[in-house]
Amino acid sequence: MKKYIYTILVLAATATSCRKYVEIAQPGIRTLKYTTDYRYLLDNSQTFEGSYSTPILSGDDTEYTDPKQQNVIQTSWANAYTWSDYYVPETAGDVDWEKLYNIIYNCNAVTDGVMKSEGGSDAMKRELYAEALVHRANCYLTLVTLYSKQYNAATAATDLGVPLLLTPDLFANLKRATVATVYSQILDDLKRSVAALPALPTYNIRPSKAASYALLAKTYLNLRDFKTAGLYADSTLQLQNTLLDLKAYSDEPGTIPKRLVDPEVILSKIVNGYYAGIPISAYALNLLGTNDLRYTMFTRDGSAFFPSFKGRANWRYMLNGESAIQTGPSVPEVMLTKAECLARQGDAAGAMAVVNALRKKRFLDANYTDLTAADANAALKIVVDEREREFTGRGFRWFDQRRLNLDASFAVTKTRVFKGVTYTLAPTSNRYVYPIGQKYILMNPEIQQNPR
Repeated sequence: MKKYIYTILVLAATATSCRKYVEIAQPGIRTLKYTTDYRYLLDNSQTFEGSYSTPILSGDDTEYTDPKQQNVIQTSWANAYTWSDYYVPETAGDVDWEKLYNIIYNCNAVTDGVMKSEGGSDAMKRELYAEALVHRANCYLTLVTLYSKQYNAATAATDLGVPLLLTPDLFANLKRATVATVYSQILDDLKRSVAALPALPTYNIRPSKAASYALLAKTYLNLRDFKTAGLYADSTLQLQNTLLDLKAYSDEPGTIPKRLVDPEVILSKIVNGYYAGIPISAYALNLLGTNDLRYTMFTRDGSAFFPSFKGRANWRYMLNGESAIQTGPSVPEVMLTKAECLARQGDAAGAMAVVNALRKKRFLDANYTDLTAADANAALKIVVDEREREFTGRGFRWFDQRRLNLDASFAVTKTRVFKGVTYTLAPTSNRYVYPIGQKYILMNPEIQQNPR
């Protein structure tokens, strides 16, 4: 039964534009043999750009208040929005789980075979191996922050993580590794990748040193090692630090760069599926304010969507026709990681300097004023608010809620009303951990379900 999860992954991999690249040789079908085969595999953006989707619904920057919307929302979305016991029925797959493990399977195929492949230089083989490590680390970082408890040094050695698969073995044991073990593997993959990667990629769907450093900064932020996270943020920004100046696009928002040429994107990852018309919460809109270009350019009134609704929703992904919500490491994210680390280390002035450097690119000159903080605690609150402004509608807020619950000043109970029922989410609730699809547990009993 263990191979069930992998059967899905192999079929998913062969359904893409890289259909010819399969693990088992078949008559008339070419297997992974040459170094260029691995290059083509890793360049398959249909597979490797995938990330997550459901966190867009779970975070408090999303708020369904229009009854019309509440009545037409699909069941799995409603379940994620209300932090339910399960999100998908027993017979259905979890898109995020399958997408991430599909990428991991392909990464493992690369690490297992690329160094023995024919026709490529050793440098190219090492680079491809390193790219696979970065993609795998990113997947495990996403999985462990969706389906496991937030990292806590006191309990991480016993808290259940996710199945940790490091070889393309269809019959591997799927028993869940601990949170500590998963994070250790993430750090190991990222640190091993750096030496063989270029400073910046030819295309941002390919990992680079900047991407490895950015993911290391994000990982250490989750680990609450703020000094190390800040150092890796510095290393990232030394290589890539360009911000889009939204003033340059305010008159013609549709000319904003597409993701593969967006200088802010360090490693392109996009939401799985199509999430249109997700209403932004009143709190998030109030944080933005109407003078912020992220409000005027990146949100639209509900009348612009079908079905229409009262409120506003994310429009950033619609501006240039791509319909792709970017979730990968970016210059703004790394800057705000740096700012948070400075605030947590007592440097309020340094934190505010970084925040204001970002904000200057998000306002017309006539509407801009620097933000100030009286102390480090005030600076930290400003950084957290700026993260919500910058990443509204992209799922980041759910991950921030989880990790900030370990800070007493941010650990508050969330409530939302849906179809007349009030739902609450306490800071210590098990509902901050996503349920694993029952389908996978039925087929692989060694996978332990998360408590609800």
